[in-house]
Amino acid sequence: MTWNPLLREQLDWHWTRQLRRRIDGLTDDEYFWEPAPGCWSVRPRGTGTAPVQAGAGAMTIDFASPEPDPPPFTTIAWRLGHVIVGVLAMRNAAHFGRAATDYFSFPYAATAAQALDQLDAEYATWLAGVESLGEEGLARPAGEAEGEHAHRSMAVLVLHINREMIHHLSEICLLRDLYLHTRREAS
Repeated sequence: MTWNPLLREQLDWHWTRQLRRRIDGLTDDEYFWEPAPGCWSVRPRGTGTAPVQAGAGAMTIDFASPEPDPPPFTTIAWRLGHVIVGVLAMRNAAHFGRAATDYFSFPYAATAAQALDQLDAEYATWLAGVESLGEEGLARPAGEAEGEHAHRSMAVLVLHINREMIHHLSEICLLRDLYLHTRREAS
């Protein structure tokens, strides 16, 4: 049995058949919609109220360290920013040759369409990177970029990223459903 194609198929099946098409056509209003008071989001520089606003361009992402308890509700924009940067781009940089980036140096998208383009690009880099590992690469340690999990295999990292992608993109799909149903009822 070869594990590399199975690990890629696990994520790509969800991406292709469920997740990506459910977020296709995301509007800017949905992207920035704040369904609860005090949401964290992606905002024009200087307009956030969170303790930290990170980002390299005109837009920043809200957060705090340590995170408040309970953490603020997050918008689709925030969740996409987390997936694009924290789940994919930083891992692509650490393992697959992408230029270095983090929450502070990333240029967050000002529109839903730009965010989906960023997501597609980072996803394609991740999937190609996992494929390039082959079977032997999956067995090697993930390395210092993974902090306390440095000793764990790349296969374990791939499984973690698969869970993160499915989890967070499913949340985004649910928020789109909530937006649709609350907006339709409000009209």
